[in-house]
Amino acid sequence: MCHILEEKSAVLATLPTCPAWAQETDMTSSTAAGTGFATQPSTTTGMPPGIPYIVGNEAAERFSFYGMKTILVVFMTQFLHSTAGGPDFMTEPESREWMHLFVASAYFFPIIGGIVADAFLVKYLTILLLSIVYCLGHLCLALMDLPQPLLEATLEPRGWLLAGLALVAIGSGGIKPCVSAHVGDQFGHSNRHLLERVFGWFYFAINFGSFFSTLLTPWLLKKCGAGWAFGVPGILMALATLVFWLGRHSFIHVPPRGPRYFAETFGPEGRAAIFKLVPLYLLVAVFWSLYDQSGGAWVQQAQQMDRRFLGVEWLESQIQAINPLLVLVFIPLFSLVIYPSLARLITLTPLRKIFTGFLLTILAFAITAHAQRLIDTEAERFRSSVAPIAAGDGVDRAATEAAMRESGLYALADTFKNDGTGRAADGSGGREPGDARVEAMVSAGLAITGDGTRLSARWPSVGWQLLAYVVITAAEILVSITCLEFSYTQAPPQMKSFIMSLYLLSVSLGNLFTALVNTVTQDAAGHSLLSGAAYYWFFCGCMAAATVLLLPVMWTYRTREYLQDEQLP
Repeated sequence: MCHILEEKSAVLATLPTCPAWAQETDMTSSTAAGTGFATQPSTTTGMPPGIPYIVGNEAAERFSFYGMKTILVVFMTQFLHSTAGGPDFMTEPESREWMHLFVASAYFFPIIGGIVADAFLVKYLTILLLSIVYCLGHLCLALMDLPQPLLEATLEPRGWLLAGLALVAIGSGGIKPCVSAHVGDQFGHSNRHLLERVFGWFYFAINFGSFFSTLLTPWLLKKCGAGWAFGVPGILMALATLVFWLGRHSFIHVPPRGPRYFAETFGPEGRAAIFKLVPLYLLVAVFWSLYDQSGGAWVQQAQQMDRRFLGVEWLESQIQAINPLLVLVFIPLFSLVIYPSLARLITLTPLRKIFTGFLLTILAFAITAHAQRLIDTEAERFRSSVAPIAAGDGVDRAATEAAMRESGLYALADTFKNDGTGRAADGSGGREPGDARVEAMVSAGLAITGDGTRLSARWPSVGWQLLAYVVITAAEILVSITCLEFSYTQAPPQMKSFIMSLYLLSVSLGNLFTALVNTVTQDAAGHSLLSGAAYYWFFCGCMAAATVLLLPVMWTYRTREYLQDEQLP
């Protein structure tokens, strides 16, 4: 679902450098002149007073981000309309392209946000200003659901969508390296022992927000419309900003380092560290290319699965909620059971963990490829059943269209109604039902005949996808946490925040790759040339190639650890 594992190493990355920053600014007081803000932690052994504000802010912000991201693909393919009131739905490849470009943008801006905060602005001010941009992005997304007369006087919904996604990407990406680093700024050596506990609260807040938003926003989209579905996360983001502002006098505000930041970060030692890590990050980008499809291709796959689980019929975009739950289970499982057990047999180096995570990612996509093959097989069977009935005009068109809308398949209902031509399919014009209408029934897995018989596809169980989530979440633990902590130890003290941002750029590159694949494989009608199980097998092959290329990196990489007690030169 998400990249909620990035926070731990980013927090740790700030700890060695905070005392050094304060020393290098030649400050004789722990309070910046004229501001009233403390710039150095006190010598207390207790909890920093700003922590409750940070934890509360994080829960609301993560609810906001993952809430809107969860419904993005479904909205673009099922709910997007034009100012004229007609449907403006995207094709599945187009919607995947937009979603991955958005995620790529959100994970590009950490580079800029981290530099701005460390070199020019304090982290607090960077977070506050970008949070306002973040809120404006949610407002733009909610405005797509304006009443028709007002919508006609403003932008096309696609224009609001583009503006909203751009602002959310700038806001969320820009604050990403700052928020978790801001946690580390609150601690000195005297209360460093409390950091593990605070990270537990922080981590719980992240998962708490993402889990409930993944369940709630799909329901809001279906029951209340796009305005509420995008508006509620926006309200939570505004609340997060307010909570953060309320804590301004409780925070430690570490001064920016100014122009010397660049000389320190990009000196000979810094360049050597970057060049060593770049090959690894390029390969890890392939992992993120596959992982982030749980919010795109996997959601679309779930539309054609039997989603009854635990006695509940889940919405396709709600299936992602299993990821944060699994993460909370897997973190202690790996730390307390799996890693100690394996350590008795082999030496668990960071690169070996990453290699194992790559193998599990291949397995996860092989599972989804198998599930898609089952879907494709059932779709062909269902097509052979309904096509002759449709050709004989034996389908109750009104009842079938109503059943599609009742199931939330609005784009398919419109395609069925108009037969892909924009002309009414009510019998006028003497047209026989066309291929587009048959394909709509096959995609929906339902048709109602003239005598009222409901024909339904026997889709495979969503259990296949849940199994894939188990595997890819295990891969996430092995790759994401390991990469972050490995990046931290390999980064010189003066550039740890930058290296963390550089690692997040691999997420951006992975999503750009996925967006590019979805772009170049579309035909003139906007349909993917990589259809069905072939789509998943293609990415399996990409991950297999990255796994093979990781081997020489493992054999040739020479580690040099920069320990936390080292000071800036």
